[in-house]
Amino acid sequence: MKLGDVDRDRLEAMAAAGEEVLECHRVLAKTKDNVVGEVLRGQGTFYEWNHYPKGDVYDHETHSQYYYHAHPSGSRDIKEHGHFHTFLRPKGMPDAVAPAPLADLKLPDGANDALSHLIAISMDSAGFPLRLFTTNRWVTGEIWYTAGDVAAMLDNFLIDHTRPSWPTNRWITGMLAMFYPQIVALLEERDAAVAKWQKKNAGDNAFEDRRLEVTSLLEVSLDKQMRAIERALNGKG
Repeated sequence: MKLGDVDRDRLEAMAAAGEEVLECHRVLAKTKDNVVGEVLRGQGTFYEWNHYPKGDVYDHETHSQYYYHAHPSGSRDIKEHGHFHTFLRPKGMPDAVAPAPLADLKLPDGANDALSHLIAISMDSAGFPLRLFTTNRWVTGEIWYTAGDVAAMLDNFLIDHTRPSWPTNRWITGMLAMFYPQIVALLEERDAAVAKWQKKNAGDNAFEDRRLEVTSLLEVSLDKQMRAIERALNGKG
């Protein structure tokens, strides 16, 4: 989706979110902190695969959730320090959405446990975003929702409390709004990638195939995105 095709209300929301994201970086930089360091503070030794902070970050009003972790050295881009995974649980989802009716669909017992992964945010060692990416179902153990339904969830993601870090909570909320069109496009690419994989590997369950992990990916720049939003807004008079 090109930013020129986005309506003005959405562009203005993206611009406001971008200002919020940049403000979070600004205030943290004054004390030589960053959004990643905020979730690692007080957590002890940083171990690969562990979720940070322990127990994840969960907003009990919006049912939004995220955690940060890292994969073993050598299994990821050398520039990546780790990445955030973001989710929404059923009680925070729009009424119209429902799990995709897959042949192996098995809903969890808990009424609020059929969570959906929204987007992952890859981070560098300085605490700045490198890329956005989506993952196959097995990666996070989510319940699968179609791209259209996940896109409908994006505006409901909000971490509206102070722990473990108010700046990081505001930042991650803002990132999903700032890059909304790109995230929608990545979700559509995700569904297409899984469908293509299933067609090529008809005897396997594509959603559980460990050979398919990252299903779509986009390099991002905060400064470039802000300039692109500004150009698109100016183009709409």
